[in-house]
Amino acid sequence: MSASPGTSETEALIVPRAKPRRWGHLPQRRAGLVRFGHWWWTLPGVLMVLGIHYAATSVGGFFAFTDWSGIGSFSLIGFENFRTIFTDSRYLLALGNTLFLAFLSVIGSNVGGLALAVALNRTLKTRYALRVVFFMPVVLSPLATAYIWRFIFEYNGPINIFLESVGLGEWVRPWLADPAFAIWTVLLVVVWQTTGFAMVIYMAGLAGVPPEIEEAAALDGTSLWQRFWHVTMPAIRPAVAIATTLGLVQGLRVFDQILALTGGGPSGATETLATQVYKEAFSLGNFGFGAALALVLTVIILFFAVIQQRITAGKDS
Repeated sequence: MSASPGTSETEALIVPRAKPRRWGHLPQRRAGLVRFGHWWWTLPGVLMVLGIHYAATSVGGFFAFTDWSGIGSFSLIGFENFRTIFTDSRYLLALGNTLFLAFLSVIGSNVGGLALAVALNRTLKTRYALRVVFFMPVVLSPLATAYIWRFIFEYNGPINIFLESVGLGEWVRPWLADPAFAIWTVLLVVVWQTTGFAMVIYMAGLAGVPPEIEEAAALDGTSLWQRFWHVTMPAIRPAVAIATTLGLVQGLRVFDQILALTGGGPSGATETLATQVYKEAFSLGNFGFGAALALVLTVIILFFAVIQQRITAGKDS
């Protein structure tokens, strides 16, 4: 046996020769199993989404055109439920309150969140502790914190006691029982609880702004406001789109805070579509009418979400 170049005769006898690989004879994977393995593990999740979300939503949309009470038989009544919604002053007021809370909460939480994000972005030494403090309301239970705010806004609560102590007794009032101020107290609680979420989104956007760009703009003699408006804002435009879209959807679905603070009162001054859905479907047994209210709310959410995404896409392009 002749040894190959570079090997001794002993190595040639002891070490077995490596058989040359023939690429044409390698075992081939079965293409069917490979394709099946890409999607079969998602099947349970897909079925749950289809069954729980889309199927349930479709069934609820069907009952919106009926007079079903939740038990027994029902009759198809066409658009009668929707005609009642858009002609009855109670439901028109609930629709107005829904849009009021949605838009003003988006403005308040985004302006406050952006201000906090800019303030806690880089230079402040205690920024990490303050971030936790401002984000804490987001992770707390909306219902539990709303009950605490209810105690604060009571007639004998801390706010009125403070106003009396500083000589502003004329401002003392039953905040939650006054139709002129009840909706504003709900708005304050909603903005307080959602500002931290917007702050986190804007902080993620500010993290992607290179400091060199801001320093170069400062060297060019631009003011602080000019640097913010012409350098920072264009860079965090995707964060603005995300924060406003999520905030708008959340504002349209406000429920827990109203239920704990006012229960929809006084005299329906804080009723929204979400609270009306709960009362009509589960308290009064008008499941068909409650489904119609829920369908109207769903269409409104989809409408504004699509508009927001179109506006954002137009700006990005």
